Amino acid sequence: MGKKVKKESESPPKDVFDPLLIESKTPATVVLMLSSPENEVLAKACDALYKFASKGDENKVTLLGLGALEHLYKLLSHEDPLVRRNAVMVFGIMASNKDVVIHEFATLCLAYMAVEYTTKVKIFEQGGLEPLIRLLGSPDPDVQKNSLECIYFLVQDFQNRAAVRELNIIPPLLGLLESEYPVIQSLALQTLEVISKDRETRILLGENKGLDCLLNILENNELSDLHIKALAVLGNCLEDVHTLQQIQLTGGLKKLLSFLEVSTVPDIQKNAAKAITKAAYDSEIQKILHWEEVEKFLLSLLEINSDEVKVAASQAISAMCENTDSKCVLGLQGIPQLVQLLSSDNEEVKEAVVTALTNLTTASPRNASVIAESEGIVPVMNTLNAQRDGAISNAIAVLTNLSLQEPSRVSIQSHGIMSALVGPLRSTNSQVQSKAAFAVAAFGCDADARTELRNVGGLGPLVELLHSKNEEVRRNACWAVMVCGSDELTAVELCRLGALDILEEINLSTKRKNKFSEAALEKLLDNNLSQKYSRMGYLSSSNIITNGFYDCGQIKHGGKFLSLEELSKQELTDRREIIFINAKPRENIVVQKVQDVSPSVSERSSREKSRKGKGKKEEEKSKEVIQVTPTVQEEISSHWLPPPDFILMDYINDASKTILPLTTTREQVVALAQFVAEKMGGMVVREQLHNFCWELDMSETEFELKSNIVPIAKIKRGTFYHRALLFKVIADRIGIGCSLVRGKYNRAWNEVQLVEHSPKGLLLPPQEYVVDLMFEPGRLLKQGSAKADQYKCI
Repeated sequence: MGKKVKKESESPPKDVFDPLLIESKTPATVVLMLSSPENEVLAKACDALYKFASKGDENKVTLLGLGALEHLYKLLSHEDPLVRRNAVMVFGIMASNKDVVIHEFATLCLAYMAVEYTTKVKIFEQGGLEPLIRLLGSPDPDVQKNSLECIYFLVQDFQNRAAVRELNIIPPLLGLLESEYPVIQSLALQTLEVISKDRETRILLGENKGLDCLLNILENNELSDLHIKALAVLGNCLEDVHTLQQIQLTGGLKKLLSFLEVSTVPDIQKNAAKAITKAAYDSEIQKILHWEEVEKFLLSLLEINSDEVKVAASQAISAMCENTDSKCVLGLQGIPQLVQLLSSDNEEVKEAVVTALTNLTTASPRNASVIAESEGIVPVMNTLNAQRDGAISNAIAVLTNLSLQEPSRVSIQSHGIMSALVGPLRSTNSQVQSKAAFAVAAFGCDADARTELRNVGGLGPLVELLHSKNEEVRRNACWAVMVCGSDELTAVELCRLGALDILEEINLSTKRKNKFSEAALEKLLDNNLSQKYSRMGYLSSSNIITNGFYDCGQIKHGGKFLSLEELSKQELTDRREIIFINAKPRENIVVQKVQDVSPSVSERSSREKSRKGKGKKEEEKSKEVIQVTPTVQEEISSHWLPPPDFILMDYINDASKTILPLTTTREQVVALAQFVAEKMGGMVVREQLHNFCWELDMSETEFELKSNIVPIAKIKRGTFYHRALLFKVIADRIGIGCSLVRGKYNRAWNEVQLVEHSPKGLLLPPQEYVVDLMFEPGRLLKQGSAKADQYKCI
């Protein structure tokens, strides 16, 4: 070895040593250079060793004897990429030597490098899998261990899993399970666990009797340290119907369950339950597991003093509920245990347990009854205060499932379910919001429950959910609003909170609207007829006008609908009058306030029944029609009370005495039309309509009342919309079905359906007519005819 000094063209500073160009002709010197701190020296030394080693196997052995591998191993993680690359090249050329020691160090280095994804790709592209699998049969345990470790890292990638399967890796891996070295056995099982995630590998495992090898490990108590890993491989095998059938036919499944039942190791119990959870996704697998009475094992795990085991067992119970027979067994025997576990301090246990109860009670009335019989309603309701959103949403789901049974629903309501749902309605979790809204819909069919929700402030957060971008949340919120809007008090409150505006906005969007949003809007309006008529300009024959109704005209889109009390506080203006309905008998002047009661639903149904009872005596009908519904405004207002309209009550009484006795609906409609026209100024000649000065009379009436709110019977000279409203009010009270339609230019009209009899006595479909109340009172204009369109000013 010699040294040469090379001068530079310029004189360097005195404190800097001139660079040296080092040459060496002995490998020992170059190996020593591998310890240099200079990157350039290291890279050149590795390059020189690569060239030396490539000349023959003797040179490779020489480098091995000089300890080159130890230095090279350190350089594999060097910060300089050139140094790393050259070191890998030396390893690669030395690995071609068949010496066992070379194999040991080469596989060790590959195992170290296989951790990184980019290196995995390089090993795969360079065909490294085949020699590594071949080296699993090496007589040297270190080579086996290093090769196995490298393969384990490589098969984390699905591409490599498919490649090792094609290279027939199963037989050598199974052979290593009999190794005398536990670390090799453990690595072999870990590798089998990864590659058995693929169905094709599981089939090969069965064909090579690998399942028997795994079961033998479980039966050998001396190999207890391998039981968890062997169970993990078998867990993957349970996911395949074909493989599971093989295990069952050979009695292996029974052996496996027997082993699990006697095991006292929590990790084994937990992993076994997890394996069952994964496998139970398939209906055929569920049948096999049920046949082997896996439910007995799962229920036994609920008694284990380990929260992790209880969680895993509860999750497996949830999965097995997909099988009807399993659900029945698990429900009858497991629900009492699960209910007790709801009192656990562990939040994860609560969530898993209540999730299992959800699956057990879904579409299973018998299991729902078992929860009630096990005194589980209170523990489930307490779970609504859990810290995990999953526990809360599933607790709501359980209560909703129980609500399908009358005794359970009553019991749940007695414990304040609507109050308990307010918190979940305000949750930021969409799953909790959805379940809470669904529960409101389920329990809101009861009037007391709606009252409770209204009183505890639950309607506000419910209305907010209508804004949700989550389709399921929005749909369930619409459903809940539809149900809660079944009574007037709740409907009015929902409207006050902006539900109508939001629903109208939703229904304008083709993407956001749904059947429930349309039904909810209709329901709210049907129970808030003043607002419905103002917004929609239409009341159907089923929309019965009661005391408290008022017509303030067509509201503009986006305009605010004011309550009657708010309108009463406004100063007298020249705007259109507000027509008010409040029929009161003269002998009953004292108005009694009714708090938080909504009798209108039952009274409305009684009025609808009155339409069918035409054969009753006249005095009975008269008695029925004068029972006037208390107004919504009377119920919700503690400051302002609307003035009574005694004259309207007289109109209703007179109509019931003179019109109800008539034998046909046609006669009644004609008579009522003439009655209304008489009260509103009589017949008007069409050509003289412009001289019918009803506006002046209306201004005088408003001035007399010092208010824009005018009781309808105060109107003595009324135009189209006055007469149509009065006709609808009286018709509703005496049981004549008719609709009210608002048109343009102060027009409004009533539509009735009449059944005509053919000459042969056959019953024909009903025909729709528009009732003339102005020009020829009592004349019936066939819907769609020119005369009807002329009357409507179309």
